[in-house]
Amino acid sequence: MTDDGRAVSGKWFEDLEVGLVVQHATRRTVTETDNVLFTTMTMNPAPLHLDADYASRTEFGKPLVNSMFTLALVVGLSVPELTLGTIVAQLGLDGIAFPAPVFAGDTVRVESEVVESRASKSRPDAGLVVIEHRAHNQRDELVCTVRRTGLMHRRPA
Repeated sequence: MTDDGRAVSGKWFEDLEVGLVVQHATRRTVTETDNVLFTTMTMNPAPLHLDADYASRTEFGKPLVNSMFTLALVVGLSVPELTLGTIVAQLGLDGIAFPAPVFAGDTVRVESEVVESRASKSRPDAGLVVIEHRAHNQRDELVCTVRRTGLMHRRPA
């Protein structure tokens, strides 16, 4: 816990050196319910996510998990070891790619690598870090990559 009551399990700016790779402990099996709820909550009526009959006649043969759910899951799986209690703000996501589809029943695991790090010019108590997240399914197929930029707290004195 920090002085202001924040729970902390993430890494401080000083800990996030370029080249650091973290294999995240938590994995997650995606369910059909995850896909349907996320897709409908975000107002995405694409039949490829919601209509099993339609999806059965596509090259995929079954509904695809909404890629925005996949992206949110990838970032979320990284939070406990990287940014929980140590991030000021997420500043951006870049280079998002989905090289293979995710289906209900797939188990997603994530590894993250710090690819850039620099002290903030305007905030002496923080630094900017770019982390590349790579997600694989249970068959070790790469299903998502994204570079996430965060403004990270420096370690308290």
